[in-house]
Amino acid sequence: MSSNDEYFGRMNDPSSFSFLKGPCGDEMEFYLVIDDNKISDIKYYTEGCGYTKLCGAETARLAKGKSIGEVLSISAGEIMKNIPDLPADHIHCSILAVSAFYKAVADYLLKTETTAICR
Repeated sequence: MSSNDEYFGRMNDPSSFSFLKGPCGDEMEFYLVIDDNKISDIKYYTEGCGYTKLCGAETARLAKGKSIGEVLSISAGEIMKNIPDLPADHIHCSILAVSAFYKAVADYLLKTETTAICR
């Protein structure tokens, strides 16, 4: 098991951010930079297990370069399909990664909705 570290890390000034703690105790953060409704940069951060890192990396890989509308189809099932050796007792890692990612998307959408309302 190895995860791609290309997407691992934190950002200082993202368009949106999320933090989520899973029932297993692992924590996941997502940072998104969104330009013209597309995710131009994405990072995730966790000190969780290797499978949590792997699921975070796969979620980021699937989202990078896609529009907000396109990323709404990313699911824990897709992550599991793309990581066929994910053990059954670590399926929750895919759910944590996707849930944290969606929370960052929601953060962005709420900010842009608020900005549009305030104009």
